[in-house]
Amino acid sequence: MSLQTKYLLNESQMPKFWYNIQADLPSPAPAVLHPGTLQPVGPDDLAPLFPMELIMQEVSTEREIEIPEPVRDVYRAWRPAPLYRAHRLEKALGTPAKIFYKYEGVSPAGSHKPNTAVAQAFYHKKAGVKRLTTETGAGQWGTALSYAGALFGLQVEIYQVRVSYDQKPYRRAVMETYGARCVASPSNETVYGRSVLAKTPDHPGSLGIAISEAVEMAVQREDTKYALGSVLNHVLLHQTIIGLEAMEQMQMADAWPDVVLACAGGGSNFAGLAFPFIGDGLRGGQKPRIVAVEPAACPSLTRGKYAYDFGDTGRMTPLSKMHTLGSQFTPPGFHAGGLRYHGMAPLVSHLKELGLLEAVAYNQVECFEAGVLFARNEGIVPAPEANHAIKGAIEEALRCKREGKSETILFNLSGHGHFDMVAYQKYFAGELSDESYDEKELAASLAGLPSVPA
Repeated sequence: MSLQTKYLLNESQMPKFWYNIQADLPSPAPAVLHPGTLQPVGPDDLAPLFPMELIMQEVSTEREIEIPEPVRDVYRAWRPAPLYRAHRLEKALGTPAKIFYKYEGVSPAGSHKPNTAVAQAFYHKKAGVKRLTTETGAGQWGTALSYAGALFGLQVEIYQVRVSYDQKPYRRAVMETYGARCVASPSNETVYGRSVLAKTPDHPGSLGIAISEAVEMAVQREDTKYALGSVLNHVLLHQTIIGLEAMEQMQMADAWPDVVLACAGGGSNFAGLAFPFIGDGLRGGQKPRIVAVEPAACPSLTRGKYAYDFGDTGRMTPLSKMHTLGSQFTPPGFHAGGLRYHGMAPLVSHLKELGLLEAVAYNQVECFEAGVLFARNEGIVPAPEANHAIKGAIEEALRCKREGKSETILFNLSGHGHFDMVAYQKYFAGELSDESYDEKELAASLAGLPSVPA
């Protein structure tokens, strides 16, 4: 039996447009609100943070948005990305299911994140921006924006969640290699960072805190804007190139998924794979089950409340309606740092409320166990975040085995784990444990959600 079957598109088959699911929604997503007036935000409200072309993508209801040729030119370095049939994993599981995975770890940054980082850097450069600030968890997004900033001549400053900053020094080194400046968050460089440290000097940090610091720094200078690696509509839009390619490749394989899965932290790689399939179903095509897999230690979709909340801990951002654990919630320091966010993308949250997707949550150790099984059969060492998608796919394949069903499963392998080997070392040494959040802290965080009239 072959190790893998690879399905490759040629360069001319790379999509020329991103897919905007807002064009096909049965009902529009709730408006984003100004935190002071509680009225829907307008373009001028977002202008201090983003260039106008990204703002217009954020609110667009056009089904297709053209990918600029300079962006496609950079994409050609790794896109179209491969799709694989996981024959050996299927055999190891003894399942009648067919397992396919879209592999985004072939990008220079090692994950799906450059799909939007390159696009955002292009639009910022076009608007005359000189400097970008951002946050990062595990460092995948920071690495991608550093790479994109180097390509377009932008200075990049990154606030990395402290626990990941300490856990993943090589990821930080890659960001610096691309020319970015990386600071552990919470830091002494911002008013908000200093306020956090004054209360908790050893605070492990969170993506919500890092966002606050990056936003605070962005609004202080006219030549500086902010870039976000997930959650926002335009970010999810840029990632849909993943699913658009996968649809073509599944047709090449003479197969179509019954189940589509991806890990979900803020929602970008999940949306990137799933949205084109959901949209196809909304337009009368087949409707596979869509499953978001999240960490049990930060379960926004499975334990969060669907409510208006701030995207950051310092409450500087507009209010978005999303599944949230509360902006004051600090997830425990598990190794899938890219999934340690208190909220879920508003569009992903809206689709869950519409019944168009489901969510499951798994613990850290069982996800690493799944990742090791995958690596020993498929040869790719996955990032800790991607291990959640693998765990979800394995569970679906084992369900097919129990039920005697030959279903087709497609998941997104969103990145490689080459800079996450300390976590694997701890797993093999028996030192990796399941992290759990404080139920009282979660309750307090949810109790502090902003009051927004119905």
